[in-house]
Amino acid sequence: MNYRHIFHAGNPADVMKHAVMALILDHLRVKPAPFCVLDTHAGIGRYDLTSEAAQKTLEYENGVGRLFGAHAPHPSLTPYLDAVAAINPDGVLRAYPGSPRIARAALRPQDRLVLGELHPDDAHALRREFRDDPQVAVHEIDAYVALKAHLPPKEKRGLVLIDPPFEQPDEFSRMVEGLAAAHRRWPTGVYALWYPIKERAAVWRFQEAVEKTGIAKILLAELTWHPEDTHLRLNGSGLLIVNPPWRLDETLKETLAALHAVLPTTGGGVSVTWLAPEA
Repeated sequence: MNYRHIFHAGNPADVMKHAVMALILDHLRVKPAPFCVLDTHAGIGRYDLTSEAAQKTLEYENGVGRLFGAHAPHPSLTPYLDAVAAINPDGVLRAYPGSPRIARAALRPQDRLVLGELHPDDAHALRREFRDDPQVAVHEIDAYVALKAHLPPKEKRGLVLIDPPFEQPDEFSRMVEGLAAAHRRWPTGVYALWYPIKERAAVWRFQEAVEKTGIAKILLAELTWHPEDTHLRLNGSGLLIVNPPWRLDETLKETLAALHAVLPTTGGGVSVTWLAPEA
């Protein structure tokens, strides 16, 4: 639990992940029935971009900094950009919304947000961030225990975000096992699993392992900003989405292409493909 996201908050990987997350939640809002969001690696909710840590890396400048205050490069990015603007009401980019804040911005009065965070300090910060908010529950809990403890939700609709820091060498395997167990408990939920794109072979092994679970209707969305296997810290960002909303694949092709055109890149591109079709 040594990973501190403040150094990376608002970078291109965050932008891609949170833009897609906001878009999925926007789809869930179309129907009046309530939904639940379970965020298994919640972090602290918001990040101070003026802090010493964020200023040390300035990663946000090549991510959200390329979008904030400008016209949305694609209409589908509006829910995400609205969430960023909401915590920067004076029009100056000082804070970045983590996934809990992205989710909270999408909730209607009938919806609910469950946040899991294992790091004691971060869990405390989350409780402070959402104090007196009856629609948000914060639990200091291991992510994969949270999948067992909180699924299926009473709402019967919703999104599970699994977004590990990848501190553990077996994180890909843990994600596969966690997804398989969660899907058995709640097969109709939408699941979004974020993964870093560094070495392509590791990503292939992860995707093949998920495919072998037999889970149907799995979409892969990737945005890369460097050529494959350049051995840099991070070449790109991927999301494996189970039960994606209708026509999300078509929307993501345009959304991610618009992001790739705005973000600083030395190559890479966009890929939206089906790992497993609908059964």
